[in-house]
Amino acid sequence: MTLYDEIQELKNFKCEDRCVLSVYLNTNPADLNAQNGAWRIHLKNGLKRIEEYLEASDDEKEISNYKSLKKKVEREINDNQDDLQKGVVIFASPHKDLWSVHYVQVPVKTSFHWETEPALDELRYMYKAYPYAGVILPSFKGIRILDTSMGIINEEIFYEFDPGLDFWVEQKGVHSANHTSGSNTGSFGGASHVGGNSGSATDDFQFRMKENLERFYKDMGSKIEKLKKDRHWDEIHIVGEAEHAKSFSKVLQKKPESCVFKNLINSSPATILHEVFEK
Repeated sequence: MTLYDEIQELKNFKCEDRCVLSVYLNTNPADLNAQNGAWRIHLKNGLKRIEEYLEASDDEKEISNYKSLKKKVEREINDNQDDLQKGVVIFASPHKDLWSVHYVQVPVKTSFHWETEPALDELRYMYKAYPYAGVILPSFKGIRILDTSMGIINEEIFYEFDPGLDFWVEQKGVHSANHTSGSNTGSFGGASHVGGNSGSATDDFQFRMKENLERFYKDMGSKIEKLKKDRHWDEIHIVGEAEHAKSFSKVLQKKPESCVFKNLINSSPATILHEVFEK
């Protein structure tokens, strides 16, 4: 299930009595409010306040349900404390066994809620700031695609371009910095021609490679438009050297939300998302 589908289900989730625990926890190591394990104190105090409030109501079933979820949430976060990013978002309920956990790479404002339905206001705010988007990195090696939402990489795909064979191959998963496509080079004009041919032959070779790459971009433009529809992208962002970024932008039906003229084809997803959404 995609994150988009999961959020749609959360919007429709409701129980007659209070039974949904929503947790938003700031764990950003760069934030003074969360440094040196301060998030542990916020987690403990936030959950404790809800428990104290419920104990005053004297509803044993509700208290029991809450305590069970509280332990589950504490165990989940503590077990993954070495892998925390900027924040954690959890929705939990004994009703229909709801258990939705997201470790996000975007700012989160700490808050705790015990209600009849998931508290989604903060999630909507995060969505607005970091919407569903496709981040496209065109290059002479091929095209790297990050399917992202709220700072989370849902999937990464790489379409390799081989100027010699004139075809592309889809590769899903993380794109390695060591991955290359045979004899290709890093720019339109960087190809070499071995042998004693004249400069005109080299120019013709480079022209044909550039022409093949442009056809590849045009073909990929249609695929990107389909991905946008299928994955519910609100935005498309292009990241790459100016020549590649501008060339690929032209094949899209609609002007991209932004263009970042930097060669980040081998950079980490976190670095790329920072350049696109936080600069």
